[in-house]
Amino acid sequence: MTQALIRLDILSDPVCPWCLIGKSWLDRALEAAPDHPFAVEWHPFQLNPDMPREGMDRRAYLEAKFGGQEGAVKVYSRIMQAAEEAGVAIALDRMTRMPNTLDAHRLIHWAGLEGMQGRVVDGLFRAFFREGRDIGDPEVLADIATAAGMEREMVIRLLASEADAEDIRARDAHARARGVNGVPTFVIGDAHVLTGAQQPALWGQVIEELTRRHKASET
Repeated sequence: MTQALIRLDILSDPVCPWCLIGKSWLDRALEAAPDHPFAVEWHPFQLNPDMPREGMDRRAYLEAKFGGQEGAVKVYSRIMQAAEEAGVAIALDRMTRMPNTLDAHRLIHWAGLEGMQGRVVDGLFRAFFREGRDIGDPEVLADIATAAGMEREMVIRLLASEADAEDIRARDAHARARGVNGVPTFVIGDAHVLTGAQQPALWGQVIEELTRRHKASET
């Protein structure tokens, strides 16, 4: 990296399809600009903070949220079209449970302490959207953590406690108090905000502009 790092804070929920799509598009832009200035950090936002800790049947959840089966199909047809454009696989037939994501956010937080956030976030998206696994299940979360390089027994012990649960809820509430009402939300350098999944071309423009400003500041 030849320039000063700029924090890219991403508010996301691992059950949010637009977060998955947005990450895919961002990853594509970052791969195309290996000297990009971003230091990426992931932050909690629960789409369903009142979801029971055990989760619920996903079909019932979608139909309640979108006003019946027809509404759910309409919303997800748009999502699936965008996912196809982004090259993202979503296995709707495997997704039977809608989990509470508090524990998934706790895992992302702990992964950040060990420099493993990206791998854990990828693992959560893959487990939920491609494998149809219940990411509210401690054993599933431990599997994801282990695959990312974290210590399984430590994660199991932490998940069995309430460690950092109130902190995650407080950070979620703080984001809402600052006006965040949906995800993904991207905060660039604690100064500029982008909402929603953004195409690689836009990220390319952002990276180019930030690089130009950096070079100008050096002259």
